[in-house]
Amino acid sequence: MTQTIPAWIDGQLTPINKLEVHQRSLKHPAISVFIMDGSRTLLQRRALTKYHTPGLWANACCTHPHWDEDFQTCATRRLREELGITGLPLTPRDQIEYRADVGGGLTEHEVVHMFLGHGRPALTLNPDEVIETRWIDLDTLRTEISDTPDRFTPWLRIYMAEHAGQIFGEAA
Repeated sequence: MTQTIPAWIDGQLTPINKLEVHQRSLKHPAISVFIMDGSRTLLQRRALTKYHTPGLWANACCTHPHWDEDFQTCATRRLREELGITGLPLTPRDQIEYRADVGGGLTEHEVVHMFLGHGRPALTLNPDEVIETRWIDLDTLRTEISDTPDRFTPWLRIYMAEHAGQIFGEAA
């Protein structure tokens, strides 16, 4: 894995290899996008070839910005790359910091810029990133996470348990 992402070293953002960031548990910026169609949100199941949390259900998309890439551009880019979504307006939401073990000796310690989109866009899945998608009601999602937490990424579990109001507003 040769992609570099920004991470904080001694209080300063520095470009670091993405795998090393997760191995060293370094705090780093990220984006997360939720897409809503009424009370239903779009979930993606991560490709089985992902280096962490393969095959687990996550929100519509999440990633790390490239060096010097603004968060809105990153969110728009990643929706296109993972799900083939273009032209969907995204509303910036809150910023959330979390830390979670993602298995294999890797940790996500992210400062996440959240985005919310509304609608039911056409999807063209990138099989290197996503193996399936589904729409789910937020209450049903909470129940499924409670009943079978190991089917969901650690960050989605954290978002739903601790930050749903910040992400979804009154719809939470």
